[in-house]
Amino acid sequence: MRKIILAGNWKMHKNQAESLDFVQAFKPEISNTDETREIVFCVPFTSLTIMSKNLHGSKIRLGAQNIHWADEGAYTGEISGSMLTEIGVNYVVVGHSERRQYFGETDKTVNLRLKAAQKYGIIPILCVGETKAQRDAEETESIIINQLQQDLVDVDQSSLVIAYEPIWAIGSGDTCESKEANRVIGVIRQQLDNKNVTIQYGGSVKPNNIDEIMAQPEIDGVLVGGASLDPSNFARIVNYQ
Repeated sequence: MRKIILAGNWKMHKNQAESLDFVQAFKPEISNTDETREIVFCVPFTSLTIMSKNLHGSKIRLGAQNIHWADEGAYTGEISGSMLTEIGVNYVVVGHSERRQYFGETDKTVNLRLKAAQKYGIIPILCVGETKAQRDAEETESIIINQLQQDLVDVDQSSLVIAYEPIWAIGSGDTCESKEANRVIGVIRQQLDNKNVTIQYGGSVKPNNIDEIMAQPEIDGVLVGGASLDPSNFARIVNYQ
């Protein structure tokens, strides 16, 4: 059975006070949300502790935005699995295109981070996707299949979420057509040993397109950027019809 997971990736937004304000405004909006829908906030490291305390006992799960593959060591600016589990982190974003583009993330390091998350009982959300140039060159499938082949070596597919995020759609306002997103996610599923892996769509997800996106048979949720920063907008996404 594929789980529906609706995750907000706050990226580098919100200090602790702003995070707390968000939670207090958001919780009443999901009092009647279907219990089968998993809600996840992937917040900055500085907000993890206060979020963990204020989400305790709620239907919302806590996510981080990065994890290092080593248990500890001289890795300035990184964070380990034990540090995240101590706070109560359930999910972690791995391989986001911004990490790949701006911080030198490779498929090799993505693979190491995925395995580190699973070692500590944290479910990784693996991001894959193509650039505009790659799509225009009709390389979408080959790029994504290559990413999956490298990223998923020795990764347990029973504890995994995948997010298809076409890079050209992230923060651009250009959403991949829902039927095309559904088609690509179908291609991703064909590459997996476990066909029940939750596969999300991400890239300019908004309240006005969530219903159409979630009506697609292959799409099991969304990874939301900008629209997850506003409690009402994200509540509308979580409460899609």
